[in-house]
Amino acid sequence: MSETAIRVCNLSKRYQIGAPQQRYQTLRDSIASGLAAPWRRLRSIGRPRPASEESTLWALRDLDFEVKAGEVVGIIGRNGAGKSTLLKVLSRITEPTSGYAEIRGRIGSLLEVGTGFHNELTGRENIFLNGAILGMKQAEIRRQFDAIVAFSEVDRFIDTPVKFYSSGMYLRLAFAVAAHLEPETLLIDEVLAVGDLAFQKKCLGKMGEVAQQGRTILFVSHNMGAVRSLCTRGVVLDGGRLLYQGDIGAAIETYYNVTAASAATPEESAPKSGFGFGPVRAGDCESRTVDQKEGFEVHTVLHLAQPICGFTLLCQMEDMHQRGVFHLRRESGEFGPEKEWQGSYQLRVKIPALWLEPGMYGVYFKILLRGNLANSRYVSEVLHLDFAGESSGWGALLTPSTEWSLKAQSADSAQAAESVAVSVAVSR
Repeated sequence: MSETAIRVCNLSKRYQIGAPQQRYQTLRDSIASGLAAPWRRLRSIGRPRPASEESTLWALRDLDFEVKAGEVVGIIGRNGAGKSTLLKVLSRITEPTSGYAEIRGRIGSLLEVGTGFHNELTGRENIFLNGAILGMKQAEIRRQFDAIVAFSEVDRFIDTPVKFYSSGMYLRLAFAVAAHLEPETLLIDEVLAVGDLAFQKKCLGKMGEVAQQGRTILFVSHNMGAVRSLCTRGVVLDGGRLLYQGDIGAAIETYYNVTAASAATPEESAPKSGFGFGPVRAGDCESRTVDQKEGFEVHTVLHLAQPICGFTLLCQMEDMHQRGVFHLRRESGEFGPEKEWQGSYQLRVKIPALWLEPGMYGVYFKILLRGNLANSRYVSEVLHLDFAGESSGWGALLTPSTEWSLKAQSADSAQAAESVAVSVAVSR
């Protein structure tokens, strides 16, 4: 059994909103306050302490989970779920209100771009400064210096003060130092939010190398594609509480369900007028995992409260970056003779194998009404599907199974092919 790298037990962190800030105290003020403290405690005995839920924010609440050594765990959740606070507690930047976290080995953390950098120092000087802050010895920094500069791609500006760096150069240099720290545990918070696509791929590749070396990674990101490709397990936070921990595919699905539930409005998903869709489901089972090389079916119930002369149905699929995968459109006349439509109808769409890149995708329906309701349209809930299979590793949308052939060509066949090409050219 793998050794436990991180153990979190009943961890909670509370913040006081709008608490009065204490002014700077002189030595005389501190002595006077210390002498008066016993009298204040005596006067407070028996008096109920005023408590206001509105002024209290629990960023984390009773978290319990473990991370084994060598695991790559994605910490996901909506904004304000407590992800960054958790990493700050684990990095010992802030103390928990209650509970504790046990961490074994050296920790490297990259929580904000350029943390520990001094604007007046050069890139070279900041490498040594930031490395020292992260716990690297000077000999270790010297040994890794060339690799850090090469990874960050700022060698031309290494002796330039970092106040002249762009945010992307800041990020590259900061990530390069943290990635070459060689810690047992690496904490990364939204480092891929800045930087171009090439650098993001480079960061993912470096984190993959770190993971293959048996180190533990806690990765916070809203990029679900990066989370799914890098992580094996997921921890989902919502409102500071642990919502789910386990398989990364199920974790991402849980995250999307929470996000979809919070984003859905009564007018879109279940209009009181009686027009719209019921829950959207995949096939005849509860599983939302689809094999990339197999077809699948989505179905729902269409509700039409009043008689209408016709409508247009749309079925759309998008990836996690809101890029369209397909846009299907059908008119009511294609489902039978034109008539007045009213009541509830079973709606099923069978979709062939799409050979999509593994990841999460959303499918939903729309209806556009005609007649006196021509300006009305209703949108169903979003069904999130987790496509499993082999990844191309290059972020392509499609990754079909193909057959390749590479055969040596003989000299005679090559000469014959060349003569045919020449004769065709001459005839033209």
